[in-house]
Amino acid sequence: MKKKMYQNAAANHFREHSSIYLFIIVLFLMGVIFGAIVVNSLSFNQKEDLFYYLSQFFDQVSDGKVADANDLFIQSFFHNSKFIGLIWVLGISIIGLPVILILLFIKGLVIGFTVGFLVNQMGWKGFILSFVSVLPQNLIIIPIFIITATLSVSFSLKMIRRQFLKKVSQPVMPLFGRYVLAFFAAVVLISAAAGIEAYISPVLMKAIVSSRQ
Repeated sequence: MKKKMYQNAAANHFREHSSIYLFIIVLFLMGVIFGAIVVNSLSFNQKEDLFYYLSQFFDQVSDGKVADANDLFIQSFFHNSKFIGLIWVLGISIIGLPVILILLFIKGLVIGFTVGFLVNQMGWKGFILSFVSVLPQNLIIIPIFIITATLSVSFSLKMIRRQFLKKVSQPVMPLFGRYVLAFFAAVVLISAAAGIEAYISPVLMKAIVSSRQ
């Protein structure tokens, strides 16, 4: 019974915010595409310099000279939690609405640039490397970012309507309570993504890097 209730609540949520979700997803994908395009706009010397540092990193990975897995977990967890927290706070601030969209676009741009550069420089092996180093944790992180950004935009829009259009459709506190709970749920899922990035991705990446040598 509870499972069905949660499913109905989730379905209603996605139906109610479908237009915002569509806009957020398209914006993120535009960032990914733009990031991949930026790779092609780099000069030959810029690509060579970046690939030199990348090769050094690969050598360290192959030799097992990477950061401790626990340190990687902490870094990943706090980095992504701060990003989620910033989006959450911007949603409350109302005026931070455009910044939320910019941050999401930049996140997509970084991912697109990373994958695009690896593929551009290493071809098929670069694609496999990006598949094992970028994709696993981002299967969790990207949906979290998209959902959090959507909730923040939605909350911000409701506050704008309440403050400036004087349209009071529902009490603020229950709405804010759900907003807080969504943030804590996102942090829990971020910890799972950090675990994958710290304990699984490096092992897969080392296997791919070692095979190319």
